[in-house]
Amino acid sequence: MSPQEQQSILTIALMAGFADGHKADVEREAIRRMAESLGREDAGLGLARLYQDVLLKRVSLPDAVAGLQDAGQRQLAYEMAVCVCDADGRQSDAERAFLTDLKSRLKLDPAEAAAFEREADALVDAAEQALPVAVASPASIPAAAPVVSASVAAGIDLDKTILNHALLNGALELLPQSWASMAIIPLQVKMVYAIGKAHGVELDQGHIREFIAAVGVGLTSQYLEQFGRKLLGGLLGKAAGRAIGGLGSAATGMAFSFATTYALGQVAKRYYAGGRVMSTELLKQTFQDLLGPAKQMQTQYLPQIRQKAATLDAGQIMQMVRG
Repeated sequence: MSPQEQQSILTIALMAGFADGHKADVEREAIRRMAESLGREDAGLGLARLYQDVLLKRVSLPDAVAGLQDAGQRQLAYEMAVCVCDADGRQSDAERAFLTDLKSRLKLDPAEAAAFEREADALVDAAEQALPVAVASPASIPAAAPVVSASVAAGIDLDKTILNHALLNGALELLPQSWASMAIIPLQVKMVYAIGKAHGVELDQGHIREFIAAVGVGLTSQYLEQFGRKLLGGLLGKAAGRAIGGLGSAATGMAFSFATTYALGQVAKRYYAGGRVMSTELLKQTFQDLLGPAKQMQTQYLPQIRQKAATLDAGQIMQMVRG
C-alpha cells in the first residue's frame, strides 16, 4: 500500500472520528496527540498536518475516496470508519449519515459491506448487554471509604485480572481483522467494572467510560491509534476482517494496547481502593507514570501474547465481550 493510499484511509478514519460534531476538547487533543505520535513513526505521511486539514475541513471526503482505487482498500477504509464511529457506543444520526455517504462514494460490494456491519453491530450489542446501563449517573456516585468485597478478601488477585486483560488486548492487536480492535475498549470497560465491584462499587457503563476518559484514554482516539499503527505496520490489507490467523509483527500496536490496558487497570485499582477521591489531574498523572513501565513489561510477556493471539477466533472474542 502506497503512502498516498494510507493517507486516504487515515483521512477517512479521522473524518469518521469527527463526524458527530460533538467531540469534547479532551478527545480532540487526544486525537491530535495520536496523529503526532503516528507521524513520528512514519513522517512521510505528515499525520499532524493531516489532522489539522481534517479538523479545519481543508480536505474533502471525495478527495480522500479518490485516492483509493483498489476494492479491498475501499472496503478497509469503510470498516475503519465504522469502528471509529462505534467507539463510544451506538452511532449518532450524524455518524450514520456520514457512513451512508461514505459507503455510496466508495461503491462497495453490498454483501461485503453488510457482512461487516453485522459483525460490528453484534460487537456493539454484546458490549452494551454485558454491563448495567444508567444504574447511577457519575455525578450521583459519591466518594466513599473503600469497601473491599468478600471476593477480594477470599483471595481474588486483581493484579492477575489486570494482567490477563492486558495480555488479551495485546493479542487482539495482532489479529488482521479490522473489527478485532473493536473488542479492546469493551474489555477495558469490563475490567474496570470488575475492579470496582471487587471494592464494593457497582458501576454502570456511563460512569466507567467517563472514568476512562478522565484518566486520559480517549475512546475514539484509542481506536484511531490502534488502526493507524496496524495500517502503518502493514498488518491491515485487502483481506482485513475476512479470516483469523495471520499474525503481524509485534511493532504494529500490540505494545500500545497491552500497556494502555495494564496502566488503566492499575489506576482503577488505586482509585476504587482509595474511595474514589483522586482528582482528574492525579488520575491522568498516575496513568502516565504507569504507562512507561507497562510498555517495558510488554517485552517480557510477548511470548504469551503471541500464543494467545494464535488461539483466538471470532466466537471466543464475542463471548469474552459478552461476558
